[in-house]
Amino acid sequence: HADDTPVQVLLPGNKKTKTGRLWAYVRDDRNAGSALAPAVWFAYSPDRKGIHPQTHLACFSGVLQADAYAGFNELYRNGGITEAACWAHARRKIHDVHVRIPS
Repeated sequence: HADDTPVQVLLPGNKKTKTGRLWAYVRDDRNAGSALAPAVWFAYSPDRKGIHPQTHLACFSGVLQADAYAGFNELYRNGGITEAACWAHARRKIHDVHVRIPS
């Protein structure tokens, strides 16, 4: 699983903050009932450019569940990473249409 969240970063020598990104990558290959712990890795970037997940996951191959952020799209192009899309985002769009046009 991959996701990012905005974080406010205080610049050295400046009282103003800048918005950076904290990326989280989670891996859980355990069988049901396993006592082993899953793994999580965090990375910081100063912006939300797609190059960051591409760099972070350069050596990864397998299935990746992530949201619809366009920055992840390049990861799926060569076939080494298979997309497992997040259905919460698709559901939100369907819900928004239903609210506007109730059936």
